[in-house]
Amino acid sequence: MKRSEINQAIRQMEALIKEHGFEIPPFCSWTPEEWKEKGAEYQEIRDNMLGWDITDYGLGDFDKVGFALITIRNGNLKNPKYTKTYAEKLLMIKEGQHSPMHFHWNKMEDIINRGGGTVLIKVYNSTENEELADTDVTVHCDGREFTVPAGTQIELHPGESITIYPYMYHDFDVKPGTGDVLLGEVSMCNDDENDNRFYENVGRFPAIEEDEPPYRLLCNEYPKA
Repeated sequence: MKRSEINQAIRQMEALIKEHGFEIPPFCSWTPEEWKEKGAEYQEIRDNMLGWDITDYGLGDFDKVGFALITIRNGNLKNPKYTKTYAEKLLMIKEGQHSPMHFHWNKMEDIINRGGGTVLIKVYNSTENEELADTDVTVHCDGREFTVPAGTQIELHPGESITIYPYMYHDFDVKPGTGDVLLGEVSMCNDDENDNRFYENVGRFPAIEEDEPPYRLLCNEYPKA
């Protein structure tokens, strides 16, 4: 991705967050210059990759395939110093954008529509060899349990949520004509390096072409204390 695309996505998400009255932690607004002054007292942010994360999944077409997100809080399964067993994210998916099919081996999560348009989440069970199963999927949405055929797109309107279980394939789209969506995620600890099983071969963190200075640093770019 070009740095200009990343900067634009962050500004768009900041505007969407403001539009829906969600307040984010102070570290999400630090500039690269401010980060140079942050010492070891902020090591949890570095170690647990809190903050901004913009990805085009290595496909080079962010407006069609991508996600913008902020990790607000997170534990760390690899570091016993951090005993937090949960995580929270805020995400933006734009109308016309798609986030690829995947599951998590370990993480259970709730995806919540925090405001904007209608998000569509397609669901499948996984087979033993991690293919898409053709079996019906049991879905839990806001206290309701129901069953849908494999490949059904679950609609989440603002305020609604779905529980995503381990080995439950899911992807994200926006219902045409409804507008960009601000999503929340409340989950077990997040480990993007080891707990994402994408159905198709895609990347997770983009290579960046530096065509302009960064507006905000991404969660894997912080300077050492």
